[in-house]
Amino acid sequence: MKLIINLPAFNEEEKISETIKRIPRSFAGIDEVLIQVVDDGSKDRTAQAAREAGADLVYSHKINRGIGIAFRTAVEKSLENGADIMVNIDADGQFNPQDVSKIIQPILQNKADMTSADRFGGKKAKNMPLAKYLLNRLAAWLIGWFMNYPIKDLTCGFRAYNRETMLRLNLPGAFTYTQEVIIDALGKNLKIQWVPAEVTYFQERKSRVVNSLYNYINNSGKIILKTVRDVRPMKFFGIPALVLIIVSLAIFVCFLYFYFQEFKITPFRNYLLLSAVLFLVGIQFLVFAFIADMVKSNRKLTEDQMYLFKAEKYKK
Repeated sequence: MKLIINLPAFNEEEKISETIKRIPRSFAGIDEVLIQVVDDGSKDRTAQAAREAGADLVYSHKINRGIGIAFRTAVEKSLENGADIMVNIDADGQFNPQDVSKIIQPILQNKADMTSADRFGGKKAKNMPLAKYLLNRLAAWLIGWFMNYPIKDLTCGFRAYNRETMLRLNLPGAFTYTQEVIIDALGKNLKIQWVPAEVTYFQERKSRVVNSLYNYINNSGKIILKTVRDVRPMKFFGIPALVLIIVSLAIFVCFLYFYFQEFKITPFRNYLLLSAVLFLVGIQFLVFAFIADMVKSNRKLTEDQMYLFKAEKYKK
């Protein structure tokens, strides 16, 4: 059983050596442990510092391509190097590397395909910005309700993936990957568990992803909507369709109530027009739902073919 512990890094020269040195090199149930670093176009000595600290595998992007693409590189390289499990942990040391053993246990016990650290399930996250906490909890609740699966932490990057998950994931875009991977994994019926883990946020540290709260909400919102649309199209379009049709029928009933009292249409034609417009828009959403569901079926066939291709390509 081979474990690859991956550290995505961008300008982490000051912290990455200490983080790598804190990572244990043996775990119960694991035969081989490799430390992998994906340097996403750093302008400092991140890659050199990682090698000097004992990283076994170091891959560098020539330019900064974004954390989503860095994650894609990490998965591809982990599969190439025969990983049975890949753990992704931040290079800045905000998570305790000793918690890797807890993160991989559900996978080793065949209780989960993927695990994620839960920053809210045990000790309180130290120095976590209030806005970040509230947004994460709100997004986790909304997506959990929509996907019908309890999500405890939607955006934590400290996670473990078994080989099957790495082969099946539809890897995301450049901005981020944390929300998209959770939704995609649930859409593929992969089992996820959350494991309480300690995290410390450094007050002086600037986030590599959240340079602007508005941009983060805007970009994350687009990613979540797009992914949910692709994974649960009938629910995404069907719920608005159902709401619009029910409201239109309720308004039409109101129109009939007033009409049968005076047998006149003109005084109440606005009710009739509004009912007709909402009904037509609802039907349009319903058509979108069926079209999107057909697209999902075709997409599943493509993803199944890609899975077989990757399984053959990365055969151990």
